[in-house]
Amino acid sequence: MSDTKSGDDKTLSVTPKKTLTLKRPGVEQGVVRQNFSHGRTKQVVVETKKRKFSMPGDKAEPAPAPVFAPKPQPAAPAPAAPPVQEAPKAPVDRGAVVLNDLSRSEMEARRRALEGSKARDAEDRQRALEEAKRRAEEEERRKREREESARRQAEEEARVQAEAESRRRAEEEARRRAPQAAELAAEDQDEAAAKPKRPGAAAAVPPRRLVTPEVARPAKPAKGEEDRRRGKLTLNSALSSEDGDARARSLAAMRRRQEKFKRAMYNEPREKVMREVTIPETITIQELAQRMSERAVDVVKFFMKQGQMMKPGDVIDADTAELVATEFGHTVKRVAEADIEEGLFNIADNEEDLVNRPPVVTIMGHVDHGKTSLLDAIRHANVQSGEAGGITQHIGAYQVERNGQKITFIDTPGHAAFTAMRARGAQATDIAVLVVAADDSVMPQTVESINHAKAAGVPIIVAINKIDKHEADPQKVRSELLRHEVFVESMGGEVLDVEVSAKKGTNIDKLLEAILLQAEILDLKANPDRTAEGVVIEAQLDKGRGPVATVLVQTGTLMPGDILVAGNEWGRVRALVDDHGTHVQEAPPAMPVEILGLQGTPHAGDHFAVVNNEARAREITEYRQRLARDKAAAKHAGQRGSLEQMMSQLQATGVKEFPLVIKGDVQGSIEAIDAALESLGTDEVRVRIVHSGAGAITETDVSLAETSGAAIIGFNVRANAHARQAAVSAGIEIRYYSVIYSLVDDVKAALSGMLSPERRETFIGNAEILEIFDITKVGKIAGCRVTEGRVERGAGVRLIRDNVVIHEGTLKTLKRFKDEVSEVPAGQECGMAFQNYEDMRVGDVIECFRVEMVSRTL
Repeated sequence: MSDTKSGDDKTLSVTPKKTLTLKRPGVEQGVVRQNFSHGRTKQVVVETKKRKFSMPGDKAEPAPAPVFAPKPQPAAPAPAAPPVQEAPKAPVDRGAVVLNDLSRSEMEARRRALEGSKARDAEDRQRALEEAKRRAEEEERRKREREESARRQAEEEARVQAEAESRRRAEEEARRRAPQAAELAAEDQDEAAAKPKRPGAAAAVPPRRLVTPEVARPAKPAKGEEDRRRGKLTLNSALSSEDGDARARSLAAMRRRQEKFKRAMYNEPREKVMREVTIPETITIQELAQRMSERAVDVVKFFMKQGQMMKPGDVIDADTAELVATEFGHTVKRVAEADIEEGLFNIADNEEDLVNRPPVVTIMGHVDHGKTSLLDAIRHANVQSGEAGGITQHIGAYQVERNGQKITFIDTPGHAAFTAMRARGAQATDIAVLVVAADDSVMPQTVESINHAKAAGVPIIVAINKIDKHEADPQKVRSELLRHEVFVESMGGEVLDVEVSAKKGTNIDKLLEAILLQAEILDLKANPDRTAEGVVIEAQLDKGRGPVATVLVQTGTLMPGDILVAGNEWGRVRALVDDHGTHVQEAPPAMPVEILGLQGTPHAGDHFAVVNNEARAREITEYRQRLARDKAAAKHAGQRGSLEQMMSQLQATGVKEFPLVIKGDVQGSIEAIDAALESLGTDEVRVRIVHSGAGAITETDVSLAETSGAAIIGFNVRANAHARQAAVSAGIEIRYYSVIYSLVDDVKAALSGMLSPERRETFIGNAEILEIFDITKVGKIAGCRVTEGRVERGAGVRLIRDNVVIHEGTLKTLKRFKDEVSEVPAGQECGMAFQNYEDMRVGDVIECFRVEMVSRTL
């Protein structure tokens, strides 16, 4: 087959037994045998191009390509391709055609073939090296297995020898005791012969066995164990083994079993292990035994030796547990539950991490001296109008800005019922602003505020308010402050004083400048780049938002998502709300915010701190709640005592209690109410607060009041519909108050009504007995003369003999001659007889008196 193209002399031909070629004029073909490594050869078709002769004027032709002669490849790989060398022009063996030159493509093909051959040789050598390494490792592993098998075989032979020795000693012991066994068997036979037989009953008597200590005879290893001990246990061997599922104990287990039997045979005590036992404040006997690695029975026996009958579940204190652990030979490490609070508060900060923070200022003073009005003037707000009765019932926290510098204000109530809240405000502050009315001067709550500020160690700035009134006398205020060791600058002291008017806004700027000046002197700093700590200013239970706590961040930065512990409660911060009601993303130091997300309402004044995780928060709060419950139970138990103590207390003192259930809007107000009501108690009557908490009055509160017979008081809260219906059904009284004065007055009146009336005795007169008349069917009648005052019928009388009261009672009759009379005046004679008493003598004196019951008040 041939195909010839027009206009071209090149012919494409396919001939049998030849390679596909392209014939060109002046080109000859030949075959060359190429030799490779490992004795491989290959025939290659090559072409020979005839040299053309050129005239001197013709263009120079390119130099012919050198001819390559195939040669055997070396065994080792070459790092790089060998340079192209010119083949010798000797005739080629085996009838090969010698080529003069090769084309560029042919040289490239030859080069690629050589490189591929070298790469294959390198791979072959690498595989051979890896195979040799693997064979060496396999040989080493087999050698180790042989050595391990030999060691196991030696151990097995030693064990067999030991078993044989033990068996031999057991046989010798049995042979030694054989005569005794024969005697026992003979006795058994004699007893069987002497015993009468029943018809149809077997006369066999069980032979008496000689009890001998058995020597440990470990069972012969099963086939699976023998296979396991002979070599490595694999999945295939375990599955193919006939007894693969019946593997015996390990060598370690057999050794432990033999050691245990040896100790039992020779009565060897177990080796004592001394441990360091950690003992908390309370621990059960079972837990203590586990920590000591002792049996609980042994610990109970120890207590029995000491004369105490205890059970493993009984709880003992740390001192007793330490004594027990010491007696058992262990060392003791005492720990307290309070250790879980370590590292929670008062974490030291580096000096270089501290930055300036705003001052915290507390407004303090007497009732109606203008504290809240002054703060309103500073905030340009009207807080005072929202307070019930114009009196601040809560602690309010606000933040204002002056010339780019922030100041945090805390407004505390001024009346006496909120002394505890005012004290907490002083403890959380840097500067105390003492507000004194210029027209009222220093009052009792003003003195209390001064004492709280001095106790907290904070500087005082005196704000003399109400200077706009015509009766104002600031100099009188300064003079009276000297009596309480408050020396203002104008009188040679160091305390700053500013005359202000909250109503007209006079000198408000001077007061703020004085606060900033004092803060600059104090050089207040905090570290914002750490976990937050602070104090709870106020807490309440909001119907829509749940527990809400107003906190003051003292150090660190509080952010949403933080897990914090506040008193007995914990929670994850869901939101932060500032004093303007705006949600914020962080609360730096000295910033008051409301936090949402607590599990319950903490107490005002509780410290809070951010912890790492919920587990630690729960642990701390559970410890604190348990501690609070124990304190409450101890207090209640101390007040209650035993039944005999209760009866004797009632007989001796006759204390009456007024039970109350108190619900308020915020926690701080409830604490102030509790303190005010508890102070009303006397030796005869007192208030018993069954329950107090923040939030609305619920059905649970009504049920509790019904059970305890208490009244319900709501302070700025109301009862829901279900609670009102339950209260009406149970006959429980619910009283609502918005001012604490009214609440305290009503409770005081109720306690006054519980007081027993005062027994007031009034002397009426005396009568002397002159004669005793014995009248039939009437009894003894005393003939008397009234010596002082008068004698009235129906009044109380006493019979006095030698100035000693013999009898006290009432008159049965009072007669003047034969007539019954109501009274007998002094100097007249009369006849008197006592009710159910006749031991009267001449010369006795009868005293007549009247008893009046007068109601008392607290």
